[in-house]
Amino acid sequence: MGLASCAIAPSSRYPMKSDAKPHEGVASAHRLPIHGVDISKWQGKVDWAALRQAGTKFAFIKATEGGDHVDNRFLENWWGAKNAGVPRGAYHFVYWCRPAHEQAMWFKKNVPQDPDALPPVLDVEWNGESVNCPRKVPREQALAMIDVLLKEMQAHTGKRPIIYTDITFHKEILEGEFNDYPYWIRSVAAEPQERYSDRRWTFWQFTTTGRVPGVSGDVDRNTFYGTENQWRMFVQSACDPRDHQRLKSAGFCRDMDPVQTASVGE
Repeated sequence: MGLASCAIAPSSRYPMKSDAKPHEGVASAHRLPIHGVDISKWQGKVDWAALRQAGTKFAFIKATEGGDHVDNRFLENWWGAKNAGVPRGAYHFVYWCRPAHEQAMWFKKNVPQDPDALPPVLDVEWNGESVNCPRKVPREQALAMIDVLLKEMQAHTGKRPIIYTDITFHKEILEGEFNDYPYWIRSVAAEPQERYSDRRWTFWQFTTTGRVPGVSGDVDRNTFYGTENQWRMFVQSACDPRDHQRLKSAGFCRDMDPVQTASVGE
């Protein structure tokens, strides 16, 4: 399996990774230098030290869903990642049948305030497989809910949230919206520009069948858009380096090292 993925796009930066079902359409993702995973209870017990040693640069960890569900491995993963030195952020999965302010309160109640964490993630997608809430809501309602949650998550963490979304939800709800926020997009069979209209992305989820030491079985693999230096700037400032100068004046970004700031384009 590892040989199959490496045949598509070798990477000396993350040599221990692989993909159970590699896809030629996302081969360019393997050439980017900064790779990470997203984790929930479905990955079972994670060996965070092994995950870090394998070259994993970041992890997004499921924390909450709706207004009454906490991933039962969230805190174990949250502190396990921190102790192993893996930069991590918490994500909230939106439940469209629950008021946004209740979901925001639930996130605040269950996610620790950690100044060293990555920005939080708001996961927005339709959930047609849900037993209790498979329906879609009108676009205006969805946008209003997202707006409330983004603002409340930022107030809680002190960092501008990342928006995670998939192709369908982006097309139906998010095109042209929330452009001052970093996007984490899902595209597992094609380049992002082939699936997302005029959407600049910061993170790209390019497979759901990744294999990485420290995790048994499949795990979602993701990549950051930029260079190693741009990644350091993102971690330090909690903002996409491409937006730092513009958003810093509005109080949305932390200071960066002047040497790094001069190298945004690298």
